[in-house]
Amino acid sequence: MVEDARSLAAVLAEGLRDQGMAVDVAHDGLEAAAKLDLNAYDVVVLDRDLPGIHGDTLCQMITERDDRAMVLMLTAAGSPGDRVSGLTLGADDYLAKPFHFPELVVRIRSLTRRQPFARARTLRAAGIELDPLRRTATRDGRRLDLSVKEFALLEALLRATPAFLSTEDLLEQVWDEHADPFTNTVTVTIGRLRRKLGNPPIITTTPGIGYRITDGFHGIAL
Repeated sequence: MVEDARSLAAVLAEGLRDQGMAVDVAHDGLEAAAKLDLNAYDVVVLDRDLPGIHGDTLCQMITERDDRAMVLMLTAAGSPGDRVSGLTLGADDYLAKPFHFPELVVRIRSLTRRQPFARARTLRAAGIELDPLRRTATRDGRRLDLSVKEFALLEALLRATPAFLSTEDLLEQVWDEHADPFTNTVTVTIGRLRRKLGNPPIITTTPGIGYRITDGFHGIAL
């Protein structure tokens, strides 16, 4: 979230986190550019009129990257000409202020699905079916009652299947930049998720490597 209006940025970030998204916030173009060099983001919600580096310039910088994020311009400049110019710069979507928050959430999730490496909308593995848009998850047809973080954690593991995700990967993808790297929150959330998924266990742990979903039990459940 790149927004120089700090109060708006704080409200939006809190709302998106409540929707299960990991959100980092930058208040100017320079801060945003530095974070983009450090982290891989799925979507950048970008204001246009930014101090430091203008949003238009930042948009072009993002679209020139090999690992580019999807860009949603969120700006008060909402005339048809503004929309055309923003999309011409490489933005993937454009939303004018004022806006309805649920629409912002839907547009962000839509952009995530449009990424070149994105998978089908419904994620499936080991008897699990998860729909990120409808926020539903089942195992072998049984509805799973998951918290926001449990759902986001399961989604991250499903998207990575069959690869491992380390604790650091999960902190970055499910939490945000303020997460304590020494916290046990990943272990605790994994434990709650395992209990809700039931038997046989499908989230396995390989010490020193991380977590993954498998069809059978091939790791250590910790």
